[in-house]
Amino acid sequence: MEDRILGLHHITAIADNAKRNLQFYTETLGLRFVKKTVNFDDPGTYHFYFGDEHGTPGSILTFFPWEGIGRGQTGTGMATEIGYSVPAGSLDFWVERFKTHNVTHGPIAERFGEQYLPFEDPDGLKLNLIVSKTADNRQAWETAEVKAAHATKGFHSIVLTLRSIGPTASILTEVLGYKFLEQDGNRHRFVTDAIPEANIVDLVESKEPAGRGGGGTNHHVAFRVENDEILMKFRDKVVKKGLNITQKINRDYFFSLYFREPGGVLFELATNNPGFTVDEPLDQLGQHLKLPVQYESMRADIEKVLPALK
Repeated sequence: MEDRILGLHHITAIADNAKRNLQFYTETLGLRFVKKTVNFDDPGTYHFYFGDEHGTPGSILTFFPWEGIGRGQTGTGMATEIGYSVPAGSLDFWVERFKTHNVTHGPIAERFGEQYLPFEDPDGLKLNLIVSKTADNRQAWETAEVKAAHATKGFHSIVLTLRSIGPTASILTEVLGYKFLEQDGNRHRFVTDAIPEANIVDLVESKEPAGRGGGGTNHHVAFRVENDEILMKFRDKVVKKGLNITQKINRDYFFSLYFREPGGVLFELATNNPGFTVDEPLDQLGQHLKLPVQYESMRADIEKVLPALK
């Protein structure tokens, strides 16, 4: 396997209410609930994973639903918009669905020659459904109400909003292997050809105030590598750029490194291995509360404090 970044692995955001978050992403948006676990650093808080059938890297949106945290504020120094790829001809379906479910959304528009539909989740997280101008052959997860003809296929892109794009662009190109593709106003598109989907990062240069974390904001963006060996090669590259980066961390479903890029966005590098079926079979993903081994002895206490989901 070539030592390259394979696009996006997952994106992690913050929610204010666990039950509402779960209902929106599984029922309204039609994603699969891939994993129900807890925050490694705060085991009294859930960590939800939503994605496709297998929890394929490039489809995984995760949440820390901190009850009552209140809304944050998007701004510079953070990831500000998540793009999902959807099939051609599906946007009218989503407009009607969003109207039916009282989802805040804007009109269908076009950017970089691609149609998109902007919307917000119940916490105000900004997302876009995008009809990619390149073929997306990924298999969508279907529900009773959202069939494959309309369903999300996984990530299309992530948007980072920055006071100045230069330092971040240098990390994307010199460390992560992305290349500048094109510009639309103050939006600069970078892409990797290492993988055909979930391979776009848009940098938006803005003078707006710095963002403030809370409900409806993104916590970090994770980029994908094949395995641990390649992960550590990228650690060396980050160190050589003079940035601080963590040691390898076992997140049960992947191994990770974290560093903050010069524009302020928290980046993660995450492996494909071992995947989400390491602790429960494919047909049961998301059905059971899975705890990191260090918290298993505390299961009864943890279950008492976690919010009810039904």
